[in-house]
Parts: sequence; structure tokens; C-alpha cells
Amino acid sequence: MVPADELVGAVAFSSMIVRPGDTAVAIGVGDLPVLANSLIINAMQSAAIASIAEHLENGETTIETSIALEFHGGIAIGGELRTSANCTEVNGREITFICEAYEGERLVASAVIKRTAVERVSFLARTAAQSIKSSTTS
Repeated sequence: MVPADELVGAVAFSSMIVRPGDTAVAIGVGDLPVLANSLIINAMQSAAIASIAEHLENGETTIETSIALEFHGGIAIGGELRTSANCTEVNGREITFICEAYEGERLVASAVIKRTAVERVSFLARTAAQSIKSSTTS
């Protein structure tokens, strides 16, 4: 991974128009026809990943390790979700992002997301080995 001072301050954005299939009702996580909160989180994660993608070494990626978030309101079908992610801290391999989600000027969600840089092949190998071990002990 590149030095921390090259990551801190990295910013990226994502956006989407809310479609009927994106609502809490459609995906079964609520009974209101508003954008499902899980898709707001996905958009924030997408922005976080994009903000540092060019700064990772070949074969390196990041995995989510924690998220602390607050929802401030919903977005109806046809509304536009815009998210931003700003890399604010690097502690070893742990990378912290401040994320915000807006509809127009209205803040609809905010979060602190932590992701950890990992070597892709090693991580996948470990995950596969753990899955095999879990399935044989069940």
C-alpha cells in the first residue's frame, strides 16, 4: 500500500436514481416505497473503494471491517442519491472514510466506514480454507 499521506484526503463520489426495484418494499426490508438503506450503504462503499483504488498496489484490495452510520431521511422513487467518501485516516492497513449521502441539498445519511487493505489472493485462499473447515465440522 502507498504511504498514508498519499491516501488521506482522497475523495470519490457515486450516484444513482431510485427505481421501484431499489425500494425497501421491493427487496423485503420494510414496507415503505423509499430507497432501501442497504443500497445507501452500498453507494457509500462504492465511493470509498473508488477513492483509493488507484493508490493500492497490484493484487491489493480492501475489505469492510466496520461501519457506524446514521440515517436522516428517505428518498422516494425517482429521487437522485449522491454519495461521497473522503479518506480521513490510515492506521497501518486500516483505512477510515467519512461518507455522506444526499438527495439534492438534504443529508439523508452519514457514516464512518473502516476498510482494511488485504492481499487479494491470500485473503481468498484463507476464506476458502475457513469455509472448507467450517463445512467439515458441521
